[in-house]
Amino acid sequence: MDHPAEQKPLRLFCAVELPPEVRARAAAHAASLRPAGEGAQAKVGWEREEKLHATLKFFGDVKPARLDALTDALARAAARTCAFASSLEGCGVFPNSARPHVLWLGVADEEGLFAAVWRSLEDECAAANFPRDARPLHPHVTLARVRAINSAARTLARKHLETHFEPAPFDVSALVLMRSELGARGSTYTGVSRHKLEMGAGG
Repeated sequence: MDHPAEQKPLRLFCAVELPPEVRARAAAHAASLRPAGEGAQAKVGWEREEKLHATLKFFGDVKPARLDALTDALARAAARTCAFASSLEGCGVFPNSARPHVLWLGVADEEGLFAAVWRSLEDECAAANFPRDARPLHPHVTLARVRAINSAARTLARKHLETHFEPAPFDVSALVLMRSELGARGSTYTGVSRHKLEMGAGG
């Protein structure tokens, strides 16, 4: 007999991992912003360094019975694309500095290779009856989520946008299915499956 806990939906997303040195660079940038926010009493939730990643697709709650179909879709998408080089660069805010909800660093995609991986992922997931994303891809790494829009939050957002972030190169070599679980310290991420991209001319 299956245990009830084993039937609980899994909160899942597909991500591109960042190497430790790039996560450290991003975390250092975030740390440099904290005095501007804390001194002005901005209410912000900062992402922990070990959690920094670029999300390709968020699935939400997925029934365990659908997990094999999802991992197979990721494996097919990974087999259709080549590993390639990218970089973390550019500071941004969603939706804008007047109403800052998310502070982020951009992921470069001048050659459209990141978008190509996303399209393959969308196609394979749709074929497996997982809904397509309603919004276009905007590859980024979330640094912080603003919990209250006020003058302090706007000051923090402007500081983020005005700070130069030296590009940090990294290789995109795999799609990783991640599980998000809420706990006392907020959410934690654990890898469910990892799918290497085909090595080839993409890099």
